[in-house]
Amino acid sequence: MTNRLAQAQSLYLRKHAENPIDWWSWCDEALATAKAQNKPIFLSIGYSSCHWCTVMEGEAFSDAAIAQYMNANFLPIKVDREERPDLDSIYMQALQMMSGQGGWPLNVFLTPDDLVPFYAGTYFPVEPRYGRPGFLQVLQAIRHYYETEKEDLRDRKAVILESLLTSAVLQPGGVTESQDRELLHKGWETSTGIITPNQTGNSFPMIPYAELALRGSRFDFESRYDGKQVCTQRGLDLALGGIYDHVAGGFHRYTVDHTWTVPHFEKMLYDNGQIVEYLANLWNAGVQEPAFERAIAKTVEWLKREMTAPTGYFYAAQDADSFTTSTEAEPEEGAFYVWSYSELQQLLTPEELTELQQQFTVTPNGNFEGKNVLQRRNSGQLSATLESALAKLFTVRYGAAPESVETFPPARNNQEAKTENWKGRIPAVTDTKMIVAWNSLMISGLARAYGVFQQPEYLELAAKAANFILDHQFVDGRFHRLNYEGKATVLAQSEDYAFFIKALLDLHQVSLTDNSSSLWLERAIAILEEFHEHLWSVELGGYYNTSSDASQDLIVRERSYADNATPSANGVAIANLVRIALLTDNLDYLDLAEQGLKAFRSVMSRAPQACPSLFIALDWYRNCTLIRTTTEQIQSLIPRYLPSTGLVAVAKLPEGSVGLVCQALKCLPAAANLEQLLQQVQQSQLRG
Repeated sequence: MTNRLAQAQSLYLRKHAENPIDWWSWCDEALATAKAQNKPIFLSIGYSSCHWCTVMEGEAFSDAAIAQYMNANFLPIKVDREERPDLDSIYMQALQMMSGQGGWPLNVFLTPDDLVPFYAGTYFPVEPRYGRPGFLQVLQAIRHYYETEKEDLRDRKAVILESLLTSAVLQPGGVTESQDRELLHKGWETSTGIITPNQTGNSFPMIPYAELALRGSRFDFESRYDGKQVCTQRGLDLALGGIYDHVAGGFHRYTVDHTWTVPHFEKMLYDNGQIVEYLANLWNAGVQEPAFERAIAKTVEWLKREMTAPTGYFYAAQDADSFTTSTEAEPEEGAFYVWSYSELQQLLTPEELTELQQQFTVTPNGNFEGKNVLQRRNSGQLSATLESALAKLFTVRYGAAPESVETFPPARNNQEAKTENWKGRIPAVTDTKMIVAWNSLMISGLARAYGVFQQPEYLELAAKAANFILDHQFVDGRFHRLNYEGKATVLAQSEDYAFFIKALLDLHQVSLTDNSSSLWLERAIAILEEFHEHLWSVELGGYYNTSSDASQDLIVRERSYADNATPSANGVAIANLVRIALLTDNLDYLDLAEQGLKAFRSVMSRAPQACPSLFIALDWYRNCTLIRTTTEQIQSLIPRYLPSTGLVAVAKLPEGSVGLVCQALKCLPAAANLEQLLQQVQQSQLRG
């Protein structure tokens, strides 16, 4: 017996279709029903590759007694946070206000008349354990509170709603424009400290922080950190650590330790796009570590093989869990990726196993539940012996040698994973929906990698995905966020606009020597106009998360400025405005960037740890530089690390010159040679 979610397009929602809970999706009918029946809403938000979301689905949400009580006393609603990041952002903020921490699954209780949250938590077990109450007891206590403590409920909601509204408006004040150099220093120092290796806790990629740290390392800031060294170490941790799949490419979400050894095994498109861009930037900033080039190349192979739809867009994610046999009831975390020592002994020659143990963290006892996660001990080039050993492991996992597996079909759900006749191991489930924002991050990563390594395949993949979005994500003249097997749905949110505009600008900059370049810029400007029309805040500055005609079901309209696993939409959007102003000589865009930065200066000063992407935007605004030169010279400039710099191809230059370097509103004397031009660029990028 299935519930309403059986018809949902979202993989995450369909995973709950056989729960005895009478789930609704977030819709007008559900909200109206809760109000008419005076039932508090139980809102549960998660995503398909979330491990603890999967655990709770199989435990509390599958329990008959819990379902009976839930259905009688609450209106249960399931939301895929990847479909509705605006809802997730609001209610995650409420959870953090109430408990001081966040996470998924995000479980929130709302009053039905106004949708204001009054209690929230994350994972709830069926029975009390892990220091957490049993879920049925939680439901009973909350229903009793809702019925008997009306005055306290009203006061509690008022405090939460006021906090949400205050946070959305932001407090004025902070530094002035004259203090921007000090503000940039503060932001750089904070981000560099955040990515400095620590001795405790989980290890996340945190690429927005790493990107700011790398950009800022060109300044002569006084600091206790060696910025370039810290950024290099972050690249090494990513490319050498267990967070990277050394056998088949692609990066996992994070590691559960500070040594970058044991990952949480899901692979998210947004992480991989950002990491590819960061490693490419490290390379052309002078850190030409062979492990970076290999990590990018193998990740692109993984992307082509497992994450690219026939029509060209990129899938969203792969689960952490997978089945070891088709008879298992529940999948195991990491089963697709880890290796027992006995397996390695059987698969590899003694020479290969010896070298694998010398160069990777391989032991008889393993480092993850008796199995081995591969983590490199040293940087540099892998030997032919090791590459041969890794190819054998690939063959066991996929059922064929690497050169024979151009495409690997996705398992779209657990049933497909268990019933398909896989030649190798049973793969993790792949969420095949297309998300514009995440595709855009991957397009940017591929564009940057192409600029650095000049691999045509990288640009071809990026361009095909971008063209899919341009051709399929506009319905009735409006940009849409998601695509399920050819059908666009859900109006685009700020991150979709901002990240896709950036992706188009990145494609434009690495395509200046061919005819497609102007098209990318034209489409970026056209999409920016729609973005500005529907999401710009005239009163406050910056962009709202959602358009004015898609915000009716939100208790507050946010303008996100904080970076999380992905950059903040406003940080990227403001940098885009500066870049387009440079490329078009239209100073209206520069005025908008100035207004946007003014809107967020107070939070940048007060909480620099929250918003590295806004500091990247400030760097663009203060140090924006344009190089006008010939296509021949551009070819040599594209692979260089030139943050806050745009390139424009021109047919004619002053006689005897190789290019013009312009600083926002003025141009420097024409450069007579490439050395002089680069010197002018370097000086220009330090003026802020």
